[in-house]
Amino acid sequence: MMRYENIIFDLDGVLVSTDEYHYQAWQKIADEEGIYFDRAINNRLRGVSRMESLDIILERAGKKYTQAEKEALAQRKNTYYQQLLGQLTSADTLKGVRETLLDLRQKDVHIAVGSSSKNTMRILKQVGLENAFDAIADGTEITKSKPDPEVFLLAAQKLGAKPETCLVVEDAAAGVNAGCNAGMPVAGIGEAAKSPRITYAIAEISDLLRIIA
Repeated sequence: MMRYENIIFDLDGVLVSTDEYHYQAWQKIADEEGIYFDRAINNRLRGVSRMESLDIILERAGKKYTQAEKEALAQRKNTYYQQLLGQLTSADTLKGVRETLLDLRQKDVHIAVGSSSKNTMRILKQVGLENAFDAIADGTEITKSKPDPEVFLLAAQKLGAKPETCLVVEDAAAGVNAGCNAGMPVAGIGEAAKSPRITYAIAEISDLLRIIA
């Protein structure tokens, strides 16, 4: 089994539990607009950019929205989400994350975040992980969201690493496809563990230590 020198983590659903806040914010938008929305639809938004998520929600809308109206809705959703993020604490880091990051550092593995979220730095600061990584690439620095590989390629570039030496950790199909499109092996966790495109399926984050041993 290959030993990876670099690991790039998605943020939401991999390191930190923010999915419920996204769901609540989108649900509020849908309710205000009179659009049907449920958790099954919400699952389609995982790993997808804000505007692309909005387009999925508007598939069930009874009217056509102009680009300006869409941008206003997306901004309103982000306002609601930002308000909910105020509740975020270190307790919202997922099981085994802190210990695993420390173990990886001790094994001289370089670690990065590759997230389409424009709220990445705020989230990391609120859970106390802002200084835990060698590099951070997020939605404020890219023009194309997952499944485009841009954010992972940027993270690799910041690490000074070749794509094939980076292992991506993802929980969403869009992220798995982004990792594969970047030419990187992918470890899938959660729903992504079922993807046929992943290199490894892991049940929890600490399983990475077994992969890189």
